[in-house]
Amino acid sequence: MKLIIGNKNYSSWSLRPWLLLQHFAVPFEEQQIWLFSDNMSQQLQQYSPNLKVPVLQDQQLKIWDSLAICEYINETYLAAKAWPQDKGQRAMARSICAEMHAGFFAIRNEMPMNCRRTPNAIVISQQAQQEVKRIIAIFEQCLAVNTDETTNDVSDQDGFLFGQFSIADAFFMPIVSRLASYQIETGPVVQPYIEKMLSLPAYQQWLEQAAAETAVIDVAEV
Repeated sequence: MKLIIGNKNYSSWSLRPWLLLQHFAVPFEEQQIWLFSDNMSQQLQQYSPNLKVPVLQDQQLKIWDSLAICEYINETYLAAKAWPQDKGQRAMARSICAEMHAGFFAIRNEMPMNCRRTPNAIVISQQAQQEVKRIIAIFEQCLAVNTDETTNDVSDQDGFLFGQFSIADAFFMPIVSRLASYQIETGPVVQPYIEKMLSLPAYQQWLEQAAAETAVIDVAEV
């Protein structure tokens, strides 16, 4: 199985399935195609029908789009454990992933993922502020299910959005990265989750490899 991705410093869509595979220790090969390089389209022609990353090749099967890839990995290699087991939570997890997949354009434009960025705050638009508030509300709602209201302690689950690590956490990892690098205040309920995600061994490995890249791309979302 091979996952074709873009630059680790910038490619938020590539990070999502990569993190899922790495976190669950699913064996895979990795191939990077440098975004916006002169031969990018030519390289992608053999892998991706839409000439975009990420794309997963598993034997003769090709799966493109990050959410479709995560769904395939979950069904084929993870015995469905990358979604919550509870039907209601699973529906909510899919809903917030779809919302992330299709929205938050102001954040994408004004706060591009840049793993090498020295953390500092910027002034963001009112639209971006509203999107940040929505993301914090999503996190708070999900985390409340696994938090003791009297002590504010994480329950015997793992402290991710739906207790144990899921596709939802993988999908929001690029947002977590942005919240940290642009120093966005998230409040006492969400901050421990942010710190937990940033300390994931798989994400730390991604960061280390992103730091070793030298390419500079001036784009909002890649």
